[in-house]
Amino acid sequence: MRAILIAAALLTGVAPAALAQSASPAPAQAAAPPAAPAGAFERDRQSILAQAGQYRVHFDMRENVSFRADYDPLEEKLSGGSEIVRVVHDQGDRISLQHILVMEHDGQSIVVKHWRQDWAYQPEAVLTYAGPNQWTLTPVPADQRQGAWSQTVWQTDDSPRYGGVGRWTYDNGLAAWTSDATWRPLARRDAVRNPVYDRYLGTNRHILKPDGWVHIQDNMKMSGRDGGEPIAIVQEDVINTYDRSSAYSPKPGDDYWAATKAYWAAIRDQWDAVIARDGGVRLAEEGETGAVTGAPLMDLAQQMADGEIAEGDAIARGRAVILEATAAR
Repeated sequence: MRAILIAAALLTGVAPAALAQSASPAPAQAAAPPAAPAGAFERDRQSILAQAGQYRVHFDMRENVSFRADYDPLEEKLSGGSEIVRVVHDQGDRISLQHILVMEHDGQSIVVKHWRQDWAYQPEAVLTYAGPNQWTLTPVPADQRQGAWSQTVWQTDDSPRYGGVGRWTYDNGLAAWTSDATWRPLARRDAVRNPVYDRYLGTNRHILKPDGWVHIQDNMKMSGRDGGEPIAIVQEDVINTYDRSSAYSPKPGDDYWAATKAYWAAIRDQWDAVIARDGGVRLAEEGETGAVTGAPLMDLAQQMADGEIAEGDAIARGRAVILEATAAR
């Protein structure tokens, strides 16, 4: 259960300072962005795969401009943590990367399965956020998917978060992917406050750098609670910087992943089955964990990693949690 509480606090990249104290990263060896192979497709693939590794991550969130007279932007929030990114699968035109936080607190290792990013080349559809409690499979027109990659982001329990489509470019010495504008649910840092806004409209950029990569978000925080067209409240920049580091051991994270990856593969398959069944997902959101499935699914994984429940039982219970949460009401 302790891991669940930590996961809730870390949802979508906000690590509590008290739990994110680790050694300063050792100087990273500079590595140039991937050289261009013969084909643009393979160059893009290598850019995506270059995000895998071992990092010290810095999270910087800043509300900048208010568009409502009675709203004052929040002060800047800074945090950080140690995070490994592992390749779940590489099927050529389908790549999945799992983020896992690895921290030290009071001399003990703390491991939290974090977010996952799935990439698909020239996708026919992408799972997008459609407003509170609803995600839908959205077709991608043929002219928009030519040469493009979708990125679908999943929460700690592998429930959906957001998806978008964009292209990798290599101008001005930068390997960068930029998404279209995508709707997203509130991150925990906002959801637990019950703010005047209830969703984001954001643009993502993933840019490689010599010692890692950076994830830049341009978020317009919006309110759609009156049932009409969402109204802009405030603009936010989020800059999450992944600096390669060997200053900590990735073993606790890799051990957790080895112990639980079969469980999480089954959970991913169950989410995929629901999405195929319903053309998306209807799932109640919850401020602390993102979705009502967050705590029970994370708890089952931890119990399995601790040897308290058999793998088959954990998978069966996890599937039941998802089916119950997504059953037609």
